[in-house]
Amino acid sequence: MSNLDQLQQQILTDIAAASDEAALEAVRVAALGKSGSVSALLKTLGTMTPDERKLQGPLINGLKDAANAALTERKTALAGAALTARLNTESIDVTLPVREAPFEAGRVHPISQVIDELTAIFADMGFAVAEGPDIETDDYNFTKLNFPEGHPAREMHDTFYMNPQADGSRLLLRTHTSPVQVRTMLAQKPPIRVIIPGRTYRSDSDQTHTPMFHQVEGLVIDKGAHLGHLKWILEEFCKAFFEVDNVKMRFRPSFFPFTETSMEVDIQCKRDKGEIRFGEGEDWLEILGCGMVHPNVLRNCGVDPDEYQGFAWGMGIDRIAMLKYGMPDLRAFFEADVRWLNHYGFRPLDLPTLAGGLST
Repeated sequence: MSNLDQLQQQILTDIAAASDEAALEAVRVAALGKSGSVSALLKTLGTMTPDERKLQGPLINGLKDAANAALTERKTALAGAALTARLNTESIDVTLPVREAPFEAGRVHPISQVIDELTAIFADMGFAVAEGPDIETDDYNFTKLNFPEGHPAREMHDTFYMNPQADGSRLLLRTHTSPVQVRTMLAQKPPIRVIIPGRTYRSDSDQTHTPMFHQVEGLVIDKGAHLGHLKWILEEFCKAFFEVDNVKMRFRPSFFPFTETSMEVDIQCKRDKGEIRFGEGEDWLEILGCGMVHPNVLRNCGVDPDEYQGFAWGMGIDRIAMLKYGMPDLRAFFEADVRWLNHYGFRPLDLPTLAGGLST
């Protein structure tokens, strides 16, 4: 038996003995790799005479072809055996329901949905979105907003204060998003038209109050801004948000340190069988507070009240979400109950738009 025959027999034996694909790959590299035994024989063809090459060439190439064929056959057999073993160990219950895809099973929290709805409505009116930090200074949260010293809102029973700093001052968790109004007026020259959604914090907890809640405020500063503009904006918002054709509102005198005149706004509604319907009925429901920005606030923020005036409003995002979608208890918003979220949540790809419908 020639050396080529012996080499071929050895290679075929090694291929047949390979127990898995890793072992088979090792045999392939040893025979046909860059430094393999068959590759070494192929390199010798260049040093042979034409007659020797004519004799040895077909034999060496035949050895190569035989090795490749055996490798392919063995690889197929090993893959088939692995599949059979997997099928024997795995089982699928075809009677189980098909699982939802992640984008179908996931849900958008109602608060996130309502913020998107608010943004879509006010963006259509030309409002930008402003944001600010949750941890604020007493100056931005109270003083610049015309809260006098000793005002009840400054007390510990309403406000979460941090430990005193080295200079004696204390930071706090903002009690409203109004400090962002201050930051906007200090950083931007009029005209200003922004809405400010965000988290706020107050020391309160019951069925309709939580220590952390969400609020959205709006601010318009311009030379000709007046209460007629404010009324139109709020009416158009309520019609778009509650998705009704008509809405009746009433403005009642009130008091806020940062606005003068100050008003609370009620929207006409009908209470029937535990549901509230807007745009009809004879009842009224308070939904927000608003007013003309106090001249002291404008001065504190570097805006001349003799040249500019403006108006602002604020409402609880959690509250209007409860009203629109019939949620009875505010505390469930923060309990992370998957069952509640599956019931009240929104499909991720159903983005709210005025053209396509906010809550469809």
